[in-house]
Amino acid sequence: MSISLNPYLNFEGNTKEAVYFYEKALGAKIVVLQTFGEQPENPDYPLTDEMKQLVMHAHLKVGDGDLMFSDTFPGMPHQAGGDSVQIALHPTDENRAIDIFAALGDGGQVVMPLQKTDWSPLYGIVKDKFGITFQINVPGELNQ
Repeated sequence: MSISLNPYLNFEGNTKEAVYFYEKALGAKIVVLQTFGEQPENPDYPLTDEMKQLVMHAHLKVGDGDLMFSDTFPGMPHQAGGDSVQIALHPTDENRAIDIFAALGDGGQVVMPLQKTDWSPLYGIVKDKFGITFQINVPGELNQ
């Protein structure tokens, strides 16, 4: 049996901005970016012009992994940020790790600066400008 797993991030009206930010910061490739307005209209649930611009589904390919996104549909509850779930990235190249950390930290907050640890030659934690927390971890002997 095979299974895959990926984070699916929800935003409140700024998913397009987030997708383009992560595309650049992570060197990712946009696979899909689809708005609510691109879907067939349901007369029982008419969409305003503003709602039509919101992202229904977006998919980024990040190395071998996948990151997906959506805007919260207007009127639905949304809770931004939080630290109960964090995204761990494992670049094998230290220079790439430094670049990713800096890009994610632009407008965000460094929680733990990049540094050598017992398990990694370079590890750090950064919360980006969207409130998403990333652990950047260059694989070392203990975590390969």
